[in-house]
Amino acid sequence: MKTMWRETLGALAVVGLLALSALAQGQKQGEGQPPLKQMKLTDKQVQGFISAQKELAPLASKLEGAADKPDPALQTQLDQIAKKNGFSSVDDMDNVGANISVVLSGLDPQSGQFSEPPDQIKKDMEEVKKDTQMPQKDKDQVLAEMQEALKTATPLKFKENVALVKKYQKELDAALPNESTKQ
Repeated sequence: MKTMWRETLGALAVVGLLALSALAQGQKQGEGQPPLKQMKLTDKQVQGFISAQKELAPLASKLEGAADKPDPALQTQLDQIAKKNGFSSVDDMDNVGANISVVLSGLDPQSGQFSEPPDQIKKDMEEVKKDTQMPQKDKDQVLAEMQEALKTATPLKFKENVALVKKYQKELDAALPNESTKQ
């Protein structure tokens, strides 16, 4: 059984949002990635993010292959996609995506209720602990990663982002398959 935790990270990696290695404020010490800059999202940003995903999807295999070795031509293509969709840079687009992801990962698909990132990580940890199909070695690794993420996870700073993401949830679900689908 895949957990929401892995699905969220996997879906974001596929669309090339390389800066999104953990939920919420998630940054493991020493990884060199800046922590999530929480921001108040706008309709224009969410719409631009959704639109960009359509152009990023065909690049998924190239992005996966270039994870450690940035290809200048691919980077130029990513910059063009970001700018075409109203972002100042790929980093700007990634940050919007991270803020959207934090909300999506905290939304319960049945009730639509939002759980704060620390609470969501705790819920996901309980699911992993109860999973009888996951090998213990994998379970231990996932729980260790979640425990690290929990140390830096912070509550959502801009609560109005929840209503905005819900407004575009169908479009986001279509643009980011499995993003808000919990198993």
